[in-house]
Amino acid sequence: MTTPKINNKAPNFKGECTGNKSISLSELKGKNVVLYFYPKDSTPGCTTEGQDFRDLKGQFTRENTIIFGLSRESIKSHENFKQKEKFNFDLISDADEKICKQYDVIKEKSMYGKKYMGIERSTFLIDATGKLRQEWRKVKVSGHAKEVLEAIKNLGS
Repeated sequence: MTTPKINNKAPNFKGECTGNKSISLSELKGKNVVLYFYPKDSTPGCTTEGQDFRDLKGQFTRENTIIFGLSRESIKSHENFKQKEKFNFDLISDADEKICKQYDVIKEKSMYGKKYMGIERSTFLIDATGKLRQEWRKVKVSGHAKEVLEAIKNLGS
């Protein structure tokens, strides 16, 4: 598995998402893309992270940026999560972990002394030409969406 490299072409992904759509990175040329990976729908940290992106979406839109959240849950789970939290962006389902593996976010984790493989909270900023411009790994939720927004505002400088 290769890790995506900053300032190189981002791995092209294709996935099913909420709203009965499928999406691929190649279709999004001309727009900046925030692709954030999160462990599980409707858990406290994942809910807060989604709410923060939701609340700043207007500012992301003004910066020609589309937001996608991604986890391994089903579309049905994503639809419920999106509706409950009034998310104004789509969630991508990656049950087979194909996109997770392209972006190298499946890591060994530990909870209550048990080790398991899961999504490491990570965010990727892809510019309008399809290049990976910035990545955040082991994300701490507090203030993260604002930090991503600031990085987008600085893309042109």
